[in-house]
Amino acid sequence: MFIYVVNVSVKAEFAEKFKAESLKNAQNTVKEPNNIRFDVLQSPDDPSKFVLYEVYQDAAALDEHKQTSHYARWKAAVDPWMAEPRKAAKLEEVFFTE
Repeated sequence: MFIYVVNVSVKAEFAEKFKAESLKNAQNTVKEPNNIRFDVLQSPDDPSKFVLYEVYQDAAALDEHKQTSHYARWKAAVDPWMAEPRKAAKLEEVFFTE
């Protein structure tokens, strides 16, 4: 399994738009054959902070995801809303439950 965690900080005025676009992307991503999980999380203390928690069969599946049309649409829509560049971490499971 391959886990990808993305920390996102958007400009406050775009938080709801970011959430809506990310929901569309997530709903399409979970239909991908090698996606195991895709969570969109929002900070209750700062609504402009999000975490995308993505789990794929392997690293190649993440690369495949980044080639999809829904990812391209999401990226084009949300990039102008960023307060700072997204920060991503690639991880492997040590203990993982579904």
